[in-house]
Amino acid sequence: MMVNIVFWIFVLAMDLLLPGVMIGFGREFMKNPPKEINPGYGYRTAMSSKNQDTWDFAQRKMGEVWYKWGKILLIPSALPLLLVLGRDVGTVGKVGMIACGAQLVVMLGSILVVERALRKTFDKNGNRL
Repeated sequence: MMVNIVFWIFVLAMDLLLPGVMIGFGREFMKNPPKEINPGYGYRTAMSSKNQDTWDFAQRKMGEVWYKWGKILLIPSALPLLLVLGRDVGTVGKVGMIACGAQLVVMLGSILVVERALRKTFDKNGNRL
């Protein structure tokens, strides 16, 4: 039973990690986005890297999306694990994996939101509409 509880706590912590990262980086990108277009840090796509204006817009937008969606994900990430508290390691692991998979879908979905916002704000050359 002790192993089950320790594993449950570990899986809960891992399931809260991605929403926590999204909240942390989202807040950071809203307040202190990467200033210069670079290959190592920031929201980097062909459209976001067109020029400084598209870069700045994309960093702020990604920050807003991640911060909002990260907060929304917190409760739904923990709730399924509360339902399997005290269950066997296999069940807890499966529920944790499903929750992580759903979080990844949401996280990757943020790319679609930011790219759509870029295309509504800029033309294909990076000029504001």
